[in-house]
Amino acid sequence: MPEKTVTVGSSIGLHARPAAIIAEAVVNAGVEVTLALDGGEPVDAGSALMIMTLGAGHGAQVTVSSEDASALATIADLVTKDLDA
Repeated sequence: MPEKTVTVGSSIGLHARPAAIIAEAVVNAGVEVTLALDGGEPVDAGSALMIMTLGAGHGAQVTVSSEDASALATIADLVTKDLDA
């Protein structure tokens, strides 16, 4: 599956608000997208709860994976933004 590693941009990491925004974007895309910390198990990015279980703080490296290039780019971009601003 194609993937891209990006840095978490949200100042507090992927907590409730950023996780909800990312999960909503995945659901709207209608395709499978996963997130994983380096060396960790991938989680369903369409679930805010699963995203929060990563414990990805600000500056963490997260690998975004999806067969859909557009969804991959969109979610990777969201992970890099400060969604708390």
